[in-house]
Amino acid sequence: MIKDIATPVRTQEILKKYGFALKKSLGQNFLIDPNILRNIVSHAGLTKDSAAIEIGPGIGALTEHLARSAGKVVSFEIDQRLLPVLADTLSPYDNVRIVHSDILEADVDAVFKQELADFKDVMVVANLPYYVTTPILLKLLHDRLPIRGMVVMMQKEVADRITAKPGTKEYGSLSIAIQYYMDAEVAMTVPRTVFMPPPNVDSAVIKLTRRTEPIVTVKDEDFLFLVSRGSFVQRRKTILNNLQTSLPEGKAHKEDILKALEETGINPTRRGETLSIQEFGALADALYETFYELWRGGNK
Repeated sequence: MIKDIATPVRTQEILKKYGFALKKSLGQNFLIDPNILRNIVSHAGLTKDSAAIEIGPGIGALTEHLARSAGKVVSFEIDQRLLPVLADTLSPYDNVRIVHSDILEADVDAVFKQELADFKDVMVVANLPYYVTTPILLKLLHDRLPIRGMVVMMQKEVADRITAKPGTKEYGSLSIAIQYYMDAEVAMTVPRTVFMPPPNVDSAVIKLTRRTEPIVTVKDEDFLFLVSRGSFVQRRKTILNNLQTSLPEGKAHKEDILKALEETGINPTRRGETLSIQEFGALADALYETFYELWRGGNK
């Protein structure tokens, strides 16, 4: 029987064998509890007809559990030092493909078409490097990959922001950017003690399930995200003040902003955190005619 990678003894053996020194700059904290890994994979609902995309496999602890459940695993690893380690630890599994690349720079769509064209059900399942969690998630969403969803571990604080509801202090532009495309829920929390070395923050696993359609229909998605980001520039300020500051030539178009707020039934004194995604969608569409050309002209 193959011994799990994710135990304290086996992890230490592997690191010692390869003289591998962990890099804090790459957010390398390795999971050492097989039960946690089995739980993560179970939330993804994988079968042998499914494929998984992983980011940052480390020494392969989660990868091997994915390989046991899915038909194929494609894993992106940025650290070249780990390639021989993974070739060794994952040698029992013939359904794993390691791509040596920074996920933020990789042409994931091309890899997807090359490696996963035969799979109709694909999930992203990963213990994400905490220092780049948000850019990775936004890239995967904006690349519009044909995935069913994601089950990803991250810093609990970021998980709380992603799954936050309007009216809470965690709710912000990240909540909107993710929930526009995905239904988001915290699947489980993860104690620091199951990592080697233990991180300085608490962790959580979130499950993101792709919506059949975005939560609201808008004239331009990028413009919606511009408006939502701009509405949280200074959380204590009103929606009117923030939009005047963040929109191109906003102060000169105060009356247009007020008109858009009136049209959508949004009180100018409200703060961004109180607006639902549907309200942001309506507001973005109301502001579109006035500001889109100004914004696009400044981004050519």
